[in-house]
Amino acid sequence: MTPDELLAVFHRRIRLPDADAIPGWKQELDGLVHRSYDEGPGGSGFIETPRGLGDDPDAVIAAQVEFFRGKGLPFEWKTYAYDEPADLGDRLLRHGFVADDRETLILGEVDRILERPLALPSKVVMRDVEDPADFHRIAVLTDSLWHSGLQRIEEQLSAESRMFPDRLTVTLVEEALKGPEGPALTAAWIRFHPGTGFASLWGGGTLPEWRRKGLYSAILVHRARIAKDRGYEFLRVDASEDSRPILQKLGLHAVTTTTPYTFKP
Repeated sequence: MTPDELLAVFHRRIRLPDADAIPGWKQELDGLVHRSYDEGPGGSGFIETPRGLGDDPDAVIAAQVEFFRGKGLPFEWKTYAYDEPADLGDRLLRHGFVADDRETLILGEVDRILERPLALPSKVVMRDVEDPADFHRIAVLTDSLWHSGLQRIEEQLSAESRMFPDRLTVTLVEEALKGPEGPALTAAWIRFHPGTGFASLWGGGTLPEWRRKGLYSAILVHRARIAKDRGYEFLRVDASEDSRPILQKLGLHAVTTTTPYTFKP
């Protein structure tokens, strides 16, 4: 499939029905706004507007700010480069949002990834996580790389794995001799979106001293095999500039960019 065809399928199957909302979050359709949120401890919200913002975009933005301010929740407004209005990002900034790093939306067919061999260095092993204690090791890794919040990552993965085990598989790579006593060298997870044909890939951070040894590519191929075995045909990644060229080399396509804007009441 061409990049334009992949983006059209993604928009129709994922964005319009909110098929990639975080499991367990409350979902609402407020006019043109797709809204989801969690009001629990450390809760937050998420917004997308795949159908545009109508004739008065600023009023729509102000209403969402007021909604989340009333709940005392921070939230993210996820934008794609093709969203309307074309100046959505500038409007969000004027309403007090802060732009995070832009990422590239990568899409592709599972079979393209599986054309590549899964190769790991001899001193490491890869396995899917079953012991909840491994979530702490993964959180330590991701927090050291991205300052993403150790407790938040651990709690999110643990809860999601416990409540929705059929929709999440978490994988890590570790040194063979150290096993669970050593650090996670790289870790990543795959989420399944039933009825869409899409599985999404997350994580993938690797300790600096273990980079350029094929760990990221190997854990990517492993997750693609899991998706294939479950009958999924497409993969989706929100890729950083570090991972984008690797994904494209493996046969996936850059179809557009996506920028999150965050608001903290």
